[in-house]
Amino acid sequence: MNKQVIFGLLLACILVCISGQDEEDYQESPTVLIALLVRNKAHILPMFLSYLERQDYSKERIAIWLRCDHSNDDSIDLLRQWLDNSGDLYHSVSYEFKPEEQSFVNETSPYEWPASRFKHLIALKEEAFQYGRDIWADYVFFLDADVLLTSKDSLKVLTRLQLPIVAPMLISESLYSNFWCGMTEDYYYRRTDEYKEIYHAKKQGSFPVPMVHTAVLVNMNHRAVRNLTFDRNKLVEMQKSRQQEPLYDGPADDIIVFAISANSSGIPLHICNDITFGYILQPLEPGDTLDHDVQQLVNLKSIMVNELGAVPPLLDPYKHLEKKPEKSKLSLDRIFMINLKRRPERREKMERLFDEIGLEAEHFPAVDGKELSTERLLEMGVRFLPGYEDPYHHRAMTMGEIGCFLSHYSIWVMMVRKQLKEVLILEDDIRFEPYFRQNAVRILNQARNAAQYDLIYFGRKRLKDESEPAVENADNLVHAGYSYWTLGYVISLQGALKLLAAKPLDKLIPVDEFLPLMFDRHPNKTWTEAFPKRNLVAFSASPLLLYPIYYTGESGYISDTEDSQQISVETSEEGEARLKSDREQVFDHEQEFKLNPELKLGESLSKSHQEL
Repeated sequence: MNKQVIFGLLLACILVCISGQDEEDYQESPTVLIALLVRNKAHILPMFLSYLERQDYSKERIAIWLRCDHSNDDSIDLLRQWLDNSGDLYHSVSYEFKPEEQSFVNETSPYEWPASRFKHLIALKEEAFQYGRDIWADYVFFLDADVLLTSKDSLKVLTRLQLPIVAPMLISESLYSNFWCGMTEDYYYRRTDEYKEIYHAKKQGSFPVPMVHTAVLVNMNHRAVRNLTFDRNKLVEMQKSRQQEPLYDGPADDIIVFAISANSSGIPLHICNDITFGYILQPLEPGDTLDHDVQQLVNLKSIMVNELGAVPPLLDPYKHLEKKPEKSKLSLDRIFMINLKRRPERREKMERLFDEIGLEAEHFPAVDGKELSTERLLEMGVRFLPGYEDPYHHRAMTMGEIGCFLSHYSIWVMMVRKQLKEVLILEDDIRFEPYFRQNAVRILNQARNAAQYDLIYFGRKRLKDESEPAVENADNLVHAGYSYWTLGYVISLQGALKLLAAKPLDKLIPVDEFLPLMFDRHPNKTWTEAFPKRNLVAFSASPLLLYPIYYTGESGYISDTEDSQQISVETSEEGEARLKSDREQVFDHEQEFKLNPELKLGESLSKSHQEL
């Protein structure tokens, strides 16, 4: 074969390879202007800037427009440091800092929104828009410092959508996010079922919505974008010029005006939940303090550990600023976390959680059902309740369930030996609700003040539609009914003595069946009769303070109790079928949240229209 033929074949191969590549591999990324407005955000800026800088997007295609004023913390110093370290990496930077301005006229709190603050904010956003036009940016990304874009693909995913206006869906400590699915005729938030479907990613994609805010990407190449505005007067003038009726008569609120201007110009707004983009802090109220924002960060970090495995690290220049809460035992003698030696990943994750929320918890080695045998159980004196069978699977106890019981039993024995008055027992597959520490201490104090107690469920699965009367003189406690799960519960020394006095190893059943038997709320009368002294005083937190990370059938669900070897005993047909680890609840999770603001769920609104 001659050289010309060989060269021709090589050239043909190269052309085939090139034709198989995506066209975008040979195109520059769109240019993006990121518009940043910062005020009193020194406590979150290390995270915000770290995650922004880690975006997998060419910094040469990113311009920064940055303004910081009316701050009385270290925000400006941190932003200067960031620009000194990283400013040259970006295509260009326009910034302006005004350290002399620390508050607005008629402002009683940094979290209040007087008319002067709205006016100033709107003027800055209009300036940023015009700057984006002047530099011919393909996109302008309005981004508040309350946003933590933990996904490095955020900008890449959003720009590839090529939508006129799109926002990344952000997660908060409750149901608050940066979009609305409904708007009333007078421009207020309207609750819809679709909101939860999008927020919980029951459906994924990009969806048209009437409102996006806080993190909004605008495609400057869309022809009608020139009509977008944050200024109410400009909006009304535009509507007059087009003879559009009715004219906007709502509040001078930047995000509402922007949404209405888009609607008036026929530009759809979209929210995208294709990936987990990141997280968002809820706006504070005038009576709040910086501590409220700091606690929100603690809550978000807990969510990150559950969803991402860990809190994404800070950049090196900010690592010395990282703060974690001082660890607490919640006024208890000890806190134990039960964990199998062969599940080190669970232990590591739980220890990261303890670090982030500030719990002084100790690792307690679990009894591993895989290391048990019938002979070993006989040597230990373990006997089984005659006729027991799992009410859902209709089977005998598994070795995993036996190991689980023996793990809890060992802690009860330790409490008696060491005379520990109150202990919190946690399993290693749980997630903590926001404000766990504060609410746990509140509930413990209510229990101590209201009555003598033996056990308090912090997490459980309520199984029967039965009365659970409130505990007298307690706002967040009920008398527990038939419940499953031992995710987390507080037990007193007196409670441990009662449980041990029942000699449960002589007639063993799963621990989450045994506990409701002992406080006499179990429906199986045959099993109940085996434990004649059923005087455990059991309460439950209401609302609950922790839940499972996974439920039956979900990706990632593993059960070391249910999915293990069974023992061989006689069984009967008594018992009601129940899945131990599914999502079934007698009442909706959100309906539990009442009374205390920290315990509430709700889709909070914009800073000027918040539904409590």
